[in-house]
Amino acid sequence: MGAREVGLPDVVPGGSLPSQVTIWEVGARDGLQNESVVVPVSVKLEFLARLASAGLSVLEATSFVHPKWVPQLADAAELLAGLSRAPGVVYPVLVPNERGLDRALEAGVTHIAIFASATETFASRNLNRTLDSQFEMFEPTVARALAAGLDVRGYVSMCFGDPWEGAVDPAQVVRVGERLLEMGCSQLSLGDTIGVATPGQVEALLGGFGDVSRLAVHFHDTYGQALSNTLAALRCGVTTVDSSAGGLGGCPYAESATGNLATEDLVWMLDGLGVETGVDLDRLVETSAWMAEQLGRPSPSRVVRALTK
Repeated sequence: MGAREVGLPDVVPGGSLPSQVTIWEVGARDGLQNESVVVPVSVKLEFLARLASAGLSVLEATSFVHPKWVPQLADAAELLAGLSRAPGVVYPVLVPNERGLDRALEAGVTHIAIFASATETFASRNLNRTLDSQFEMFEPTVARALAAGLDVRGYVSMCFGDPWEGAVDPAQVVRVGERLLEMGCSQLSLGDTIGVATPGQVEALLGGFGDVSRLAVHFHDTYGQALSNTLAALRCGVTTVDSSAGGLGGCPYAESATGNLATEDLVWMLDGLGVETGVDLDRLVETSAWMAEQLGRPSPSRVVRALTK
């Protein structure tokens, strides 16, 4: 029995929801970077191939962060060398600085992402920079990437709460985000890194930006709010949502950060709302169940668990 057959009939969405949503799949990068063991390249490549066959069109493949800091992704060059790129699928990679960009260019990457902090403490702990000086690192990286014809996405971490500083002022997030957009980022992903946001906070932050056409959202499900926060963002006009197959992931630099919003849970909700994603939920569930076997533990995704009983 297919996934759609066991659910409720679709609900026709109101005018406040988009007709289509792009899912930015981060499972192979953000999902695996927090694993306690290194996943073999062969498994990562099959994971990416299975995700592409399920209909996901954006697969964040890996990161060129120094292996000392994220050893789980030290095989980035090897992975990209062995990657069979599916037609119509883009494979962004995360780069921290110009050294990471050099490696990405050598690997023939066409889409990169940089990551910034919305708070002083996380900028210090994660980037070894102050909140303001972090941009000195990004500016040459973005300029060179754009000159080389690459698309650049910007991530902003700790947009709603910081484990050291507490609640984050939305105006501060807007200031950081707008600097990245002015720098040349084509899209800005707003991250609830420790999963403390609520829908009202999401609406307030998005309202602070005004124009949301270049914004995406990235929610963690620490307090079980990721789906409700996503729905709030969609009603504000956001049409790109980050998620991780099987709910894999977290942040190695923020111990309270639990798994990402599970792609299956997101697709189940969007299917029920009649919002198009292009994703085959059954294939996606099979993929995440397979990856859970590779990792030796059950998937945290509620939809994966419900459909694989």
